[in-house]
Amino acid sequence: MNIREATAADFAAIWPIFREVARAGDTYAYPADISKEEAEHVWMQLPRRTFVVETGSGIVGTYYLKTNHDGPGNHVCNCGYMVAEIARGQGIATAMCRHSLQIAGELGYRSMQFNLVASTNRGAVALWRKLGFEIVGTLPGAFRHPHEGFVDAYVMHRSLVAEN
Repeated sequence: MNIREATAADFAAIWPIFREVARAGDTYAYPADISKEEAEHVWMQLPRRTFVVETGSGIVGTYYLKTNHDGPGNHVCNCGYMVAEIARGQGIATAMCRHSLQIAGELGYRSMQFNLVASTNRGAVALWRKLGFEIVGTLPGAFRHPHEGFVDAYVMHRSLVAEN
């Protein structure tokens, strides 16, 4: 497995993963029918950096890293991770998160925050907790799951600096 910074040309391989995740509608708050152009904008152009995971099968995962808020909140970053369905359960999300924590620290961020983690995304919640994130807030009914209706969403946070 190789994690590297994405190039503009990589979006052709990222798009099927993005489309698959967006259409499922059970983990991200993107429209199920998001256009390729809008997806490229939000995944490749808005973030500070975007990465891909390559295996012998090609690009099987991707993540972005961006500043969560400007101004006084610009020391907190946010990431989003997507793994192709055929590659799930192989440790790719774990590797991407660990990589993103390292990159975020190198870029000078003091913490990482996930703003909207669907409570029904139990695998992600368990993984983020295992990697040191805590649920710091619950947003009641903030995520409209396609099968379970309105479910809670979590704000999850992890410090990137050693506490004194």
